[in-house]
Amino acid sequence: MAISANDIRKGMVIVFEGQPCKIMDFHHHTPGNLRAMVQARLRNLISGNSFEHRFRSNDSVEKAYLSQQKMEYLYSDGDMHHFMNSENYEQIAMSEEDLGDAAQWLMPGLKIEVEFYEGSPIGVTLPDSMELVVEYTEPALKGATVTNANKPATLENGVAIQVPPFIESGEKIRVNPTEAKYIERVK
Repeated sequence: MAISANDIRKGMVIVFEGQPCKIMDFHHHTPGNLRAMVQARLRNLISGNSFEHRFRSNDSVEKAYLSQQKMEYLYSDGDMHHFMNSENYEQIAMSEEDLGDAAQWLMPGLKIEVEFYEGSPIGVTLPDSMELVVEYTEPALKGATVTNANKPATLENGVAIQVPPFIESGEKIRVNPTEAKYIERVK
């Protein structure tokens, strides 16, 4: 499916020079009275290489067709992470490089969408939110005035995020794994 370069968005996957590339960042740019352009930072999903490319605003780009399958994360061995299709019990393995930042959020039993391009797994879509236990965070200081300054916390999967000062070790919280941000305390 062809789209205008003006319509590209962060996270979209396009076919660039015959390879699937994810838009990591983009910026619409109109220098003075020259023609508008879109400066994009892309990551080749096959090789993992990142590069910059400047599209003219009237360029046509092909949106990549990705199929998605719901799969369950099983385990990791070395830098390979194993997933299973819950319907047909087929298993696939993806490298740390394929998963990028998503790898740190994987926990046994986690159900995620795995993206396939031409039959090969190329990435995952994390859930919008996950409930995790705070493994460790500094205790709140008694008598300290209320501030909106967050403090670091380590979650049960080893990921460090910023949480509000009232969160204690052992509490369950909801986080957005895509942005590594605290959402709310879980009752």
